[in-house]
Amino acid sequence: MFKNLREDIQTVFERDPAAKSWWEVLLCYPGVHALLFYRVSHWFYCKKFFVTARFLSQVGRYFTGIEIHPGARIGRGLFIDHGSGVIVGETAEIGNNVTIFQGVTLGGTGKEKGKRHPTVGNNVMISAGAKVLGSFKIGDSAKIGAGAVVLKEVPANSTVVGVPGRVVVQDGVRVNSKPCLDLAHDKIPDPVAIMIDCLQQRIDALEKELKLTREKSKEPEVENANETI
Repeated sequence: MFKNLREDIQTVFERDPAAKSWWEVLLCYPGVHALLFYRVSHWFYCKKFFVTARFLSQVGRYFTGIEIHPGARIGRGLFIDHGSGVIVGETAEIGNNVTIFQGVTLGGTGKEKGKRHPTVGNNVMISAGAKVLGSFKIGDSAKIGAGAVVLKEVPANSTVVGVPGRVVVQDGVRVNSKPCLDLAHDKIPDPVAIMIDCLQQRIDALEKELKLTREKSKEPEVENANETI
């Protein structure tokens, strides 16, 4: 328990420049508190004390605003930044070195039994407000843009944005031999803005062509006018 707590605090220092001291992280970071509640409730869940496990998870939700089902499986190095509104479903699986921002949901899409929540790979970043719904895998080193709604599998080393989520970058992010988390989620490309820019360029080109066409159509009229004079 204490080893995991030390790892959780060290993870915060690695990924949050606002962290100043161990006491600050231990007392003021809800993501760390949520993981503590999760580990205790997960132990009871594995021992089949389901009501106790759910009760502890709900106590953790009350104090942190983060709801992690005790049946979820979470790897090492999870960082939940801010955390308010984060929901992790019962059959969700989270790999190592994953970063999750506020408002993220790892949920299901219906009342099906068995595995119904996503599996998140290693070194994944899920931005604020993203919804990942269904039983599929998010590949290693993938990035999910803010507000995206992901409903199908995401390949490794790719970036997903939009509603519904679609891959806009794949194998375009440098992956070091040593896992390196890219937290620059403000630089994820916006496909809507790109499309608007393309349309604007096309409109500008058409306007130039129309202007040239009008100028050419006026030339004979000017010549005829000179002949008449």
